Amino acid sequence: MRKVLDALQIFGKSFMGPVVLLPIVGLIIAIGNILANGNLAEYLPVLQNSFIQSIGKMLSGSSLSIFGNLALIFAVGIPIGLAKKDKAYAGLSALFTFIVFIHAMNVALKLQNALVSTEDMAFQGQGMVLGVQVPEMGVFSGILVGTLVGILHNKYSSISFKGFLDFYSGHRFVVILSIPLAILIGFAMTYIWPYAQTGINGLAGVIKTTGPFGVFLYGFLERALIPTGLHHLVYTPFLYTELGGTVEVGGHVYNGARNIFFAELADPNVKQLSDTIIWDTKGLSKMFGLVGAALAMYVCADKKKKDAAKAILLPAAITSFLLGITEPLEFSFLFTAPLLFGVHAVLAGLGMMTLSLLNVHAVAGSGIIDFVLYNIPLGLEKSNWLTFLAVGISMTTIYFFIFRFLILKLNLATPGREKEEEIKLYTKEDYKSKVKTKDTKDTPAYVSSTNSSLGNRIVDALGGEDNLKSVENCITRLRVEVEDISKINESALKSTGSQGVIKSGNNVQVVYGLNVSKVREQVDQVLQ
Repeated sequence: MRKVLDALQIFGKSFMGPVVLLPIVGLIIAIGNILANGNLAEYLPVLQNSFIQSIGKMLSGSSLSIFGNLALIFAVGIPIGLAKKDKAYAGLSALFTFIVFIHAMNVALKLQNALVSTEDMAFQGQGMVLGVQVPEMGVFSGILVGTLVGILHNKYSSISFKGFLDFYSGHRFVVILSIPLAILIGFAMTYIWPYAQTGINGLAGVIKTTGPFGVFLYGFLERALIPTGLHHLVYTPFLYTELGGTVEVGGHVYNGARNIFFAELADPNVKQLSDTIIWDTKGLSKMFGLVGAALAMYVCADKKKKDAAKAILLPAAITSFLLGITEPLEFSFLFTAPLLFGVHAVLAGLGMMTLSLLNVHAVAGSGIIDFVLYNIPLGLEKSNWLTFLAVGISMTTIYFFIFRFLILKLNLATPGREKEEEIKLYTKEDYKSKVKTKDTKDTPAYVSSTNSSLGNRIVDALGGEDNLKSVENCITRLRVEVEDISKINESALKSTGSQGVIKSGNNVQVVYGLNVSKVREQVDQVLQ
């Protein structure tokens, strides 16, 4: 089970490259929609200008093409995330392999006389990818090719031949292997995928037939798996594949809640957003629920510690509300009272279920900034965002009273109620090991006191360069694979500004917050 969880963490990490960039494209589409939205002209007369409206249409229309080519984006992005070295070659190899893969499927369909007319493609499970008619695999085709190339790259990119074969060593050998495999798999997919489509449609049908309970389960798991880092594997398929729904917009078929939303956002003919948007409302607990939880913890803090508690809880709550970054607060629940974290996951699922029952179509994957840019320009009729806000305010109230009751009733040691003098947010590892933070005098010999730069301090705290197998990052965490987990020095990592350390097998996640990319750059400089 540990090996399976480690593999899933690495796989989930590889999704982060594309997933982190896609919201930026979404914001550009939203801004373009604002500029092109004639309904807002009465509030902003400048939007009556035809030139500005043309710019808006250009921004939204051209940027939407990214969501029409997500298979390619994931095919290139996943091996870059999986590769332990030579990431650029991993991405380029995947690009070659993906192009071969889709053409292999096209040729196989021709040989089987299975190509259908353009008008029937959407009904017969076929579609266009990079101008090539293939089985409609959506983003799964990119995930399949990207994973294949990522595995081959890590296993064979260091291989070396002698003599005249030396030219075919390394990353060239990866392409030699991946292209014929892509042809074989592409041919096989033309037979296998129709059954897979039936299965996917059946799974989506189960969720739909369970109605609000299916939405609750989705919301619960998306929060409950946060400590493991596996929550990406829950929401990504619903946002970008057939599991999240299939809708035709402007003559094109889009799969997945996020893809459908941005297609409908950019199409002025769409008067009502689809019900598929419910899978992208997980920001409800981030924007409103956790604010109520933080307020409850502050109210319950001891009088002498209220100022210190506020110094911790206020910025964490603001970050969650504005940007949807929730880890500092959620990890605190996990350590001080697992019950609170469990209640939080249940309430998150119930909140999404409520939105489903009220037929809310407002997208809210992250914080209030994204919410405003995505929904307000659409108007109430199209997105029903006012109802979302009403539910959100109710969630704040519910979180506050439930958390306050449990904290006081069970005497939970939330920030400001600890027995020790220090008030701090705890990590998942603290909860898991139930041990006190080691004193700095216990710093192992491999942590050198002569290395003063942040990058060197982090590398030393992770056991030194020889202990590091790979270093990546997501939005808030440095994700590291190590040889020996016992060499990790958590005290030293916390002294570098880490908010928490999560261990799972040989994988370590060090939480730094939104500045993690800068931290990663300094670590990379040391490892070069």
